[in-house]
Amino acid sequence: MKNIAIIGATSGIAQACARIWAAEADIRLILIGRSQERLTQVSNDLKVRSPKAVIESYEVNFTDPRAVAACVTYVTGTYGLDIALFAAGVMPTQELLSTSPALAAETIALNSISPTLFAEPILQFFTNQNHGTMALIGSVAGDRGRKANYLYGASKAFIATYAAGLQHRFAKTPIRIVLIKPGPTATAMTAELQADGIRMAKPEKVAQDIILGISKGDAVIYTPRIWGLIMAIVRKVPAPIFNRLNF
Repeated sequence: MKNIAIIGATSGIAQACARIWAAEADIRLILIGRSQERLTQVSNDLKVRSPKAVIESYEVNFTDPRAVAACVTYVTGTYGLDIALFAAGVMPTQELLSTSPALAAETIALNSISPTLFAEPILQFFTNQNHGTMALIGSVAGDRGRKANYLYGASKAFIATYAAGLQHRFAKTPIRIVLIKPGPTATAMTAELQADGIRMAKPEKVAQDIILGISKGDAVIYTPRIWGLIMAIVRKVPAPIFNRLNF
């Protein structure tokens, strides 16, 4: 049986991934989140959709190093682990982040620090068993800082650099590191952007791209794929021109 941990399992993209995986045979999903109530809701939904699925759940404080270490020790010791998908994240508006240092600190802690708290002990487990896949959800926002969301973007740029370093570290091993860069996706986190009429990808499509990319061992997954081209262009726009854009 393949064991898959979804960290941040109550997010919209994570739930869409879980639904696809739960429909497969011989899969155990370990849902890890910050709210047992929400984890139970997600777990019950998956069991209705896929009655044969094996679903476990674990509540943990994502920014408490000891709690995270205990969670990883329990999950790897009890079930083992083949794939870990880190999908947790928050995206307050830049206006709020600029005026609330506490909120900014919380955002950085969840988006940038907590992935490392989970990834390092999981990767030690993968090293000991000589296989495993760690998938980290970043964002296209991390490709270039923009005035609309530069603190959120910076927190996701951290994930991109972290993933690149892990890929370098494990390049000559059977362990795979996958960086996922979704464009704007229609989830609860982007509800305000959806209200402004910004076009969003469907989480089901994003989840399909993620799971296919993980199965292929892709190093970087832009989803939808068009965002790879869009961000390649955005990164190359000269600063004097870029700074005049309302983007």
